[in-house]
Amino acid sequence: MELWDIYDRNKKPTGRTMKRNDWCLQDGEYHLTVLGVVVRKDGRFLITKRVMTKAWAPGWWEVSGGAVQAGESSADAVVREVKEETGLDVSEAEGGYLFTYQRENPGEGDNYFVDVYRFVMDFDEQDIRPQEEETDGYMLATPEQIRQFADQGIFLHYESIKRVFEL
Repeated sequence: MELWDIYDRNKKPTGRTMKRNDWCLQDGEYHLTVLGVVVRKDGRFLITKRVMTKAWAPGWWEVSGGAVQAGESSADAVVREVKEETGLDVSEAEGGYLFTYQRENPGEGDNYFVDVYRFVMDFDEQDIRPQEEETDGYMLATPEQIRQFADQGIFLHYESIKRVFEL
């Protein structure tokens, strides 16, 4: 069973945990997630397409990410998530943590912080091994292509992270 740490509104651990996807958080409590934006030196970003069996946003484009497990650091979680979802090891890549944003869903028990990372590295397409249970393919996209997906309403988190594509 996967557990997540519960944080207060100042992003400090409370010492309590919750079960994965057990939306029991009170207002003012949060769990922590990460997003790992991977860009090649040619300026193309690795994005993946969500499988159609996903309950939320099936078929949408996104960058790698997921929940930070109980006791895990944000930095370790982003390396793990990118590796699981793409096969790429960003642990030695240029870049790192950029910023945090938060989402509040009053009364839904699902409030969260998102730590956003950006990694710059050289890799070839044969290095990419998408996680079949999570992704339905990938693309090396320009910022303009990503913006077009966002304009179509099929790119997750775009408004919250768009500055990461403009650096």
